[in-house]
Amino acid sequence: MRVVVLGAGFGGLELTARLSEELGDGVDVALIDQSDHFVFGFAKLDVMFGRAEEPSVRHPYRDIVKPGVRFVQSTVRSIDPAGKRVVTDAGSFDADILVVALGADLDLAATPGLVEGGHEFYTVAGACALRDVLAKFEGGRVIVGVTATPFKCPPAPSETVLLTHDFLVERGLRERSSISLVMPMNVPIPPSPAASTILLEAFAQRGIDWYAERSVRELDPARKVAKLSDGAELPYDLFLGVPVHRAPSVVVDSGMTVDGWIPVDSLTLETEYPDVYAVGDVTSVGTPKAGVFSEGQAAVVADRIIARVRGTETASQYGGPGACYLQFGRDQVALVEVTFVQGQRPTGGLEGPSAALAASKVEFGAARVRRWFSGA
Repeated sequence: MRVVVLGAGFGGLELTARLSEELGDGVDVALIDQSDHFVFGFAKLDVMFGRAEEPSVRHPYRDIVKPGVRFVQSTVRSIDPAGKRVVTDAGSFDADILVVALGADLDLAATPGLVEGGHEFYTVAGACALRDVLAKFEGGRVIVGVTATPFKCPPAPSETVLLTHDFLVERGLRERSSISLVMPMNVPIPPSPAASTILLEAFAQRGIDWYAERSVRELDPARKVAKLSDGAELPYDLFLGVPVHRAPSVVVDSGMTVDGWIPVDSLTLETEYPDVYAVGDVTSVGTPKAGVFSEGQAAVVADRIIARVRGTETASQYGGPGACYLQFGRDQVALVEVTFVQGQRPTGGLEGPSAALAASKVEFGAARVRRWFSGA
């Protein structure tokens, strides 16, 4: 059976690891991604604040050695979901089962002035650029602002303001600086009241200004002003933005999207096209756009493919659970656990923050690198 997986993020890597573990050479898996390496989202903040060097957070796909799996570095040019055919710069791929895990792209140009007057921290390139900007920053008005929902890793803006506070304190610049966080939600992490409460307390303790239920609609680089959705303006010296997120254009052009994202069965991750699945950020499944949710969805798809190959039945369904680490700064990390069930209000809890969870976060990443790349 030929399985073609588009995208080698959390979803694509977890899917291919499971298929290889269970089926080995009994399945032909092509894992396609335009990049030559994987980077954990949380590692970008480490690079940005000078806690890690860029090469150390890159995990080359060439290191993947798994029976039945071949990695293809190439750009996807077109997707025919009805025919399960994909055209890339490396040639065409015909699938018996196609899995789309291409994530979400950033659209900086969708927010006027962001390219000219601000910075993004959701890519490695953006994190590296900000590392250099921060090294020269002499203090002033810092804004971390979300431009639209949905966006990847909902805790990231909160983490960024806390780490910015630590960064400025360490350099003796905090007293001459202000830090503001602008988000369209009424609390930092709506599914987890406990996490939101402790974050708001942390903001208050550190003198971080919180602007809820507002988004940044435009920057005026000449005036150094951020224009908010309620008509207010905030002056800034350094703007760190979360850009508008969109499904990749190749996915939109395929006709698979509705209202911008791929609709799927929330339990099975099936699309409307037979033997075509979609997982992760590119979907409208109803969970946050975060790697751990992509991983959980990929596990369900893997179970269904394995059952298909073996000619058995599976009851595997996606239940919407996920947990992510939340950096509080000062080497303290919390663990936020949330569950999303269709038709029900999300529920969530919080553990920490603590130094022990900071160590747990390191092992979380190391364990996945071992599993996804070496199979250990």
